[in-house]
Amino acid sequence: MNIHLRDEGPKTDQDPIVLIHGTSASLHTWNGWVDELKQGRRVIRFDLPGFGLTGPDPKNNYTIERYADVVVAVLDELKVKKAVLAGNSLGGYVSWATAVLNPERVSKLVLVNASGYPSQAKSVPLAFKLSQNPLASAVLKNVLPKSLVAQSLRNVYGNPDLVSDELVDRYYDLALREGNREALKERFKQSSPGLLFDRIKTIDMPTLIIWGGKDRLILPKLGKQFEHDIANSQLLVFDELGHVPHEEDPQATVLAVKRFLESN
Repeated sequence: MNIHLRDEGPKTDQDPIVLIHGTSASLHTWNGWVDELKQGRRVIRFDLPGFGLTGPDPKNNYTIERYADVVVAVLDELKVKKAVLAGNSLGGYVSWATAVLNPERVSKLVLVNASGYPSQAKSVPLAFKLSQNPLASAVLKNVLPKSLVAQSLRNVYGNPDLVSDELVDRYYDLALREGNREALKERFKQSSPGLLFDRIKTIDMPTLIIWGGKDRLILPKLGKQFEHDIANSQLLVFDELGHVPHEEDPQATVLAVKRFLESN
């Protein structure tokens, strides 16, 4: 499988930062963080199978274990022995699952509104709901209104007014990549929250947990659960941000990451 990837910053960095996006996002969601981090650190980001320009997994495998294997395969391909893993939502799930399954490859964790615990959302983006409905997903395979993408993005922002036309266009264009809409349905089916969560307490590397206080998809109480279950962790809540705080306010959130990396 070909992976769409960007590798920026000094290649001499022996402990690079790997950024892993969430469901229906892409490596572009980290643009704000990368602009800041790449000045002194090597930063690697890529589109997960089923999303962005990577597109669908040829084996139709979207289990959480498969995603963790992909992370390790990317590290192997780039000859990286160990890295800081930072992930949002599904990407956070992939990050901590990789740390559970391959702890020797992970030096630190940054979990941004991470999924993985069984949970009940207060509000789910309409696109996510429809992709899990057999009839609706069949329709979306052929027809995708841009308004649906815009509505779903506004749903995950603390301040919906920050969702620009340019942002909607990017998410929309990447959703149209052949195979991505069908893959979304399979991703929800194969890697639902709750798998491996009983092993979160085995994580012992330094961990920063960032949460948007207005997240209605993965509630802030689950950030506190991560902090409780991961011994060497700290939780920072940004009260006015939503489910994608790194994208909504990259400047404030990346400063917290830089402080964490410098102090651990």
